[in-house]
Amino acid sequence: MFVSNTRNLHALQYFPLILLVSTLILLCNLIGLFPYGFTVTSHIGLTLMLTITLFFGFCIIGIMNNGYRFFKLFIPSGISQKPLLMFVVLIEILSYLIRPFSLAIRLFANMLAGHTLLFILSGFVVIAMQQSPIFGIIPFGIILALFVLEIAIAFIQAYVFTILLLFYLNDVYTASLH
Repeated sequence: MFVSNTRNLHALQYFPLILLVSTLILLCNLIGLFPYGFTVTSHIGLTLMLTITLFFGFCIIGIMNNGYRFFKLFIPSGISQKPLLMFVVLIEILSYLIRPFSLAIRLFANMLAGHTLLFILSGFVVIAMQQSPIFGIIPFGIILALFVLEIAIAFIQAYVFTILLLFYLNDVYTASLH
């Protein structure tokens, strides 16, 4: 996965960092599924801190490796009019700077929504079981299916987070090629 999403062999030196971050995200996602567990990735502060730190760290690495050529990443080809070029460059810079926020919000929202739904439905199962054990069988089956789905979502979110980090790392090493 790492090699196929990074086109530069120099990026391989960051494999331990990417592996550590993806493992951390996966474990944090899974820990919240244990009884009385707490999902730290369901807090926007942690996910923002993590993504902003990694993203701007990659930007610093890009500037150190490419110098001023790193900023070629923001200049699209094929635009000859100067005012239009300045406007498009501004849009490119803004869209580039929004990346870590969208990555953090994606992880935060998915973890919060799934775990909250599981918590609410679990409370419903407890109330239904207190009324009659028969009333709790169907909701318990739904909870079990959602639990399996949440495990899959924990893996998928760690995977998506890692893939997007690899794309950001790939931009660092291909910025001078644009």
